[in-house]
Amino acid sequence: MKISYYKDTDSLYLELLDGVSFDSKEISEGVIADYDKNGKLVRVDIDNASKNINISEVILTNIPSEITLIK
Repeated sequence: MKISYYKDTDSLYLELLDGVSFDSKEISEGVIADYDKNGKLVRVDIDNASKNINISEVILTNIPSEITLIK
């Protein structure tokens, strides 16, 4: 999983699985979910992220893998 924030567009991008987006749905105002051809959720894009969610802190608990921080 990869989480990216783009300051220039104020969007938070969650890449949950590798794969090609086949279908997209707005699941809430400014929240777009991308699905692969089998209906699996692969990505979530949150527009106006700094206005809609708290992006100042990320807390990860019980993650069963290595965590890499890239600034």
